[in-house]
Amino acid sequence: MRKRLLFFLMTVFYLGSLSAQDTLNLTLGDAQLQALEQNRTLKNATLDVRVAEASRWQTLATMLPQVSATADYSNMFDYQMNLGDFKISMPNSLTTGLTASVALSGAQVVGVQLKDIAKRMSDITLRQTEKEVTDQVKKLYYSALVLDETIGLLEENLSNLEKLLYYTNQSINVGVLVQTDADLISVRIASMKTSISANKRSLEMIYNSMRLQLGLDVKTEIKLVENLDDLMRIDNAISLLDVNFVLDNNYNYQLLNESLNLSKKQVTLKKWAFAPSVSAFYQYSEKKYYSDEATMNSTPPNLFGVSLTVPVFSSFSRVKAVQEAKFGYQKQLNTFDDTRESLIIQHRQLVYNLSSAYESLETQKENMVVVQRVFDDISRKYEQGMAASLDVTNAGTDLTTAQSAYVQALLDVVNAQIDLENLLNLNNN
Repeated sequence: MRKRLLFFLMTVFYLGSLSAQDTLNLTLGDAQLQALEQNRTLKNATLDVRVAEASRWQTLATMLPQVSATADYSNMFDYQMNLGDFKISMPNSLTTGLTASVALSGAQVVGVQLKDIAKRMSDITLRQTEKEVTDQVKKLYYSALVLDETIGLLEENLSNLEKLLYYTNQSINVGVLVQTDADLISVRIASMKTSISANKRSLEMIYNSMRLQLGLDVKTEIKLVENLDDLMRIDNAISLLDVNFVLDNNYNYQLLNESLNLSKKQVTLKKWAFAPSVSAFYQYSEKKYYSDEATMNSTPPNLFGVSLTVPVFSSFSRVKAVQEAKFGYQKQLNTFDDTRESLIIQHRQLVYNLSSAYESLETQKENMVVVQRVFDDISRKYEQGMAASLDVTNAGTDLTTAQSAYVQALLDVVNAQIDLENLLNLNNN
């Protein structure tokens, strides 16, 4: 809680200074805390918890005393009741009263229990939304870093190709090479520039998604102050392969379990329709006449009553309602069993995905090193006239492909790690 308060104060300071610099420097932890404070989806989940609590109290209040006050004024325009030998005046009057009542039935008790379950489900959904939001921010943060590194690699390749083009043009001028050699490299340079521009647009889309998750203005510039070397913890990712999957820790399983309880309580609620209900009330009344003439007051000042209602016959509607609720509970049981098995299978699949992503990362890392050496070797041979321009462009294409495969493998490991952490309900930055 103290950490959140500190970050909130930091956020206020940041946002207050945005008008001057329009840039927000964020670590991954800062970005996640910012999302927890400002994400609109998360705010709605918090409101849902409050709505569930308010609804629960409304149901609970139906079993507590209800008090109401009344005031009735009547004017009969000097009317007199004619009873033969004497008459009774009906003057203006004001009747005030106070009524207290209470009603109790088994259905009300079960209704409160249903609201308790709904409240717990809202709490679980809130925690699940917090986890999903922070995981989404983490994915976006890593995606931005990976794409930024991709752009850096492409720009480095572009610089190398431009140097080769300069050398090629110089060689053409002295008659060592022909124009087609320069044309091939020029085409490759144009393709590289197009790829860089496309990646920059994709990076801006990622930043826009991050602004949405963090609740920031679209004009706010985001600067990520951590890099992949700071954040990549391959050992932490691999350690997840040995973590046991505890179903009770999974938010989806918790929600499903509460939903099963809710369905079971619905059966109980329908059964209570056969039970009697009781209610009691007390009423105090006082009538004041605005006249000195004798009149008749038939309003008792105190009144108490008790009512017992016993259901007798409903043409089997209550019986069928119980059957309907039982069928719904049986369906929920089937869904519960099916989802439980699906979560176990999903865990196995996510473990496999993470293991495969790690193996692919190691392979792509070695491949990129080899392809880089090949490109450097062919470039030197080309400068010495021992290789053709086509060999250079092919080697450049292979290098770009290898680099792209490597950074994608990095992202695959991150995504596989986050997905497995989410299923296990772990929080590892």
